[in-house]
Amino acid sequence: MESSQMDTAKPRPLDLSHHYSTITKLRQPSALKKYYKFFQIPGIGNLAGGLPNPSFFPYDTLEAQAAKPERWTPTPNEPPSPDAVTDQLAAAAISSAPNGGSRYVEGGRTDKSNTLPSEPEKSWSLNLFGSKKKTSSAVRDDDNNNNNSNKDVDHDDPKSANHISVPKVRPDGDLSKRIDLATALQYGTAEGYPPLLSFIRHFTRNHLHPEAPYAGGPEVVLTCGSTDGMAKTLELLTDAWDPAADAIAARPHLLVERFMYSNVLAQSLPRGIGIAPVEIDEEGMLAAGPGGLEAVLASWDERRGRRPHMLYTVTMGHNPTSGVLSVERRRAIYALCQKYDVIIVEDDPYWFLQFPSAETEEAVSRGYPVEAAKRRSEKDSSSSSSSSSSSSCGRTKSSGYPFLDSLVPSYLSMDVDGRVIRLDTFSKTIAPGCRLGWITAQPEFVERITRIAETSTQQPSGFVQAMVSELLLGPQTPSTTASFASLPSKKDQLAFEGWDTSGWVRWLEGLRGTYERRMCRMARILDDGATLLQLKQPVRNKPSGGAGGGGGGDNPPATATATAADDTDDWRVVTKTRLYDFAWPRGGMFLWLRVRFPCHPLWMARGVPGGSLPRVDGHALSTALVALCTHRPYLVLPAPGVMFAADGGVLARDAWAYYRLCFAAESEENVDAATRRFVDALHAFWRIRDVGRIEELVKEFKSAGVEGGLAVEGMGNLAGMGQGC
Repeated sequence: MESSQMDTAKPRPLDLSHHYSTITKLRQPSALKKYYKFFQIPGIGNLAGGLPNPSFFPYDTLEAQAAKPERWTPTPNEPPSPDAVTDQLAAAAISSAPNGGSRYVEGGRTDKSNTLPSEPEKSWSLNLFGSKKKTSSAVRDDDNNNNNSNKDVDHDDPKSANHISVPKVRPDGDLSKRIDLATALQYGTAEGYPPLLSFIRHFTRNHLHPEAPYAGGPEVVLTCGSTDGMAKTLELLTDAWDPAADAIAARPHLLVERFMYSNVLAQSLPRGIGIAPVEIDEEGMLAAGPGGLEAVLASWDERRGRRPHMLYTVTMGHNPTSGVLSVERRRAIYALCQKYDVIIVEDDPYWFLQFPSAETEEAVSRGYPVEAAKRRSEKDSSSSSSSSSSSSCGRTKSSGYPFLDSLVPSYLSMDVDGRVIRLDTFSKTIAPGCRLGWITAQPEFVERITRIAETSTQQPSGFVQAMVSELLLGPQTPSTTASFASLPSKKDQLAFEGWDTSGWVRWLEGLRGTYERRMCRMARILDDGATLLQLKQPVRNKPSGGAGGGGGGDNPPATATATAADDTDDWRVVTKTRLYDFAWPRGGMFLWLRVRFPCHPLWMARGVPGGSLPRVDGHALSTALVALCTHRPYLVLPAPGVMFAADGGVLARDAWAYYRLCFAAESEENVDAATRRFVDALHAFWRIRDVGRIEELVKEFKSAGVEGGLAVEGMGNLAGMGQGC
């Protein structure tokens, strides 16, 4: 085969087993799991395994109404033209003036209509997430019919649902191709449910990362989501370190962005792993410069412990900063990891959420030259595209889908050494409660992780795997199913490449479109409200002479009063204060906003005598603002940046200045309203002149906590609490 011939020219992945933990090196395959291959022999009487007979399972079927892949409308894969952006803004009644042309409303707040047109309805012919075919379909209307009767729906309506069902037993004799409860709810192998594993392996190797630069390509193993994948990776590569028993020289360290998904800290710190923050910019982790990766590794002080040999990174739609790391930056970071022998753990739950319109839309909203922004976007796109044909990146083969080809590629595309462990998840593409994902890495890593899974999670939930399998594989054509069924061994079925993935790609494309539109709406509202305009008291402007004049040629001191007769001589002073800064998100689910607290009227003011605040510093103002946001009429919850600080140094330096705003958590109709209420809260906060009020808000927050605020009815959730990887 052509792929085999190409593989012979590629190097084999490096042996990186010297990075394994002590326990990982000692792990052996499960003796019980070895017997599972014998269970598949047709007609065999199984007296060996402690497996309950499926007749004892209390579930006869699993059924659901599932979305069609066309439910959401995609956005273009390329940046929009300047004319298209202008027309879109005009249709939405949004000004293209700088910062949206904020106008003053009594009280100092901004207020402007910002309603985008609704999604255009489109008719598509794909059924569920697979091939084109017709099946009977019904949707349950629980909202309008209390007896839950089924109604026939229009099959061509992309908003309608399809019925999927997993039966208790399917008659297929081969256990590795069946999707039924008898197999899905039974004990299984740690790699995952065979049909689903086969589909994900095919999708990952042929479409997501179509040509890895090492021989044989990567392998996959299913996980209970990316958090589980990270836990297994830490188990794979690190020994727990105890300060009371172990030498400091043996302490492992983890390289991370200085703002990061905090759950990884909760996983790492109890193992004694030290954290080594790396500086970032709007794109992501820095390779060079002060605080960049090279500086951290080259200047490592062995008195802190071992130089880090593992890097954790979220490169697409970074959580919390929303940056998308360019191919050029990836190359530089990968080269440093080769030089210093570092394993890259690439956590990419937001990879499909890259927003090509962001830079152009940002320029229009802020009055920047649109053509310049478009040229930068096209340059980035061509850089990504050219890297696809570059041997250094390994993207010499198209994914087969323009949408996937338009995305910035993974570190896997340049992983000539086999030092990348990639974490993927269905949490953002199906639902977080699935707790289902997969790891992609060189085969030796996957084999060791499988051994870890055999004695921990074993495999993800059978209920979830069954429903996701039916969702993704159920609508395959009869010829595809027959081809898969005809394969003689589990190994051949795992390598099956005939799956139709077009419906799944269409679903991902539509999700990207919906999130991109939400992001643009939130960012425009924030642009509109970034400046606080306030009117000072009226000032009387008297003439320099004449009857009743003040004498001499000088104006008298200004007064705060005026008579009706000389109203025309009054004038007002308007102050203009920039409250915050942000870059429009290039991907992900979050917007990262920096508040200009040093411009607040109470910045570093002395605290109330006898109070708990010596001075009103950044930490106090940041905490007080969150507390005020939870009050009526604002009722909105942002996520403070202190939640994402990699260590105490980052926390003390400037974490208090940042907030993460999530445009995914709220309902469609509440995203705009909650964002406006956040802007209103900021404007109101800037008008506080009483130090005692700040102290009250800080005390309130510390006593009630964020959880208390979440319980308030009508609270707008822009924090996206619990939204991680």
